[in-house]
Amino acid sequence: MLDNIKLGQYLYGDSWYYRLDPRAKLVMTSFFIVIIFLANNIITYIGAAVFTLFIVLTSGVSLKFFYRSIRPIFFLILLTFLLNLFFYRAGETFPPISISINKIIVGIYLIIIISIILLRLFKLIERYISAKIFKISTLVIIILNIVIVYFYKNEQITWSFEWLIYKNAVMNGGFIILRLILIISFSSLLTFTTKPTDLTLAIEHVLSPFKLIKLPVSELALMITISLRFIPTLLEETQKILKAQTSRGADFTEGNLKDKVIQIISLLIPMFIISFKRAEDLANAMEARGYVPGKKRTSLRELKWHLRDTFYIFSFILLTGYFIYFRYFWT
Repeated sequence: MLDNIKLGQYLYGDSWYYRLDPRAKLVMTSFFIVIIFLANNIITYIGAAVFTLFIVLTSGVSLKFFYRSIRPIFFLILLTFLLNLFFYRAGETFPPISISINKIIVGIYLIIIISIILLRLFKLIERYISAKIFKISTLVIIILNIVIVYFYKNEQITWSFEWLIYKNAVMNGGFIILRLILIISFSSLLTFTTKPTDLTLAIEHVLSPFKLIKLPVSELALMITISLRFIPTLLEETQKILKAQTSRGADFTEGNLKDKVIQIISLLIPMFIISFKRAEDLANAMEARGYVPGKKRTSLRELKWHLRDTFYIFSFILLTGYFIYFRYFWT
């Protein structure tokens, strides 16, 4: 499972989205996460879904990578929907459902169920009573059921079900799921199509105004990029440790709570050791290349703004206007 997670991993490709300025992608991804909360009805969410789907399909990244990004939090999405479904109390409930069934049908099912129960019961008490007595008793019970069903065969049984779920709860839960999927898709698209070095430059440029208040922007940008970059690396190392532990007889799916805690500890200890070793190697590599915290650095690649970046930002301005119109002015 862990080797299918693509969170934070750069995927090589060549499309218009790969050629966008990383500053435009970073700012617009953050902007999209904010404006998506302006959507409050089905029209605005359809517009947001179509907009996101168009960018995803034309970005050159396969849909399976987006699925792998969403799959690890699928349980959280489902749990959010269920909590919203049963605790949201607004609007109207669904109309009640009435089901009418002939008593003879109910009787047939009762005969079948009783026969199965009696057969299971015979397995438990066969050492205490004879098989002949049990068979006679079973036959009498079944005959009595058939007689009762025959006399009431023309009557109906009606069940009425009152829904405790509100219509608005289902719609609101669907909106929450769609909102989370859209946010994860845009966030994943940023890391899929942007190299770590470009992302570091973009974060540094976007946060450059905070240098006026003495915020270490360069170091902050470097820490964020390293964190994103080492997510797939640590997941890969975790997968290797899991395979090594399994080959030695460890089973992470069985055992009581104490055994599972011990097995998790046996996984965490080598993970910490590998993480510290990776950090030390990275620090040595940065020091060997002359990195000094707080000093002004130059970059091999200079970011350049193009017309396509302006059009990309303009598309988000149009999307924002679309949200505002259908939220506040459309009736």
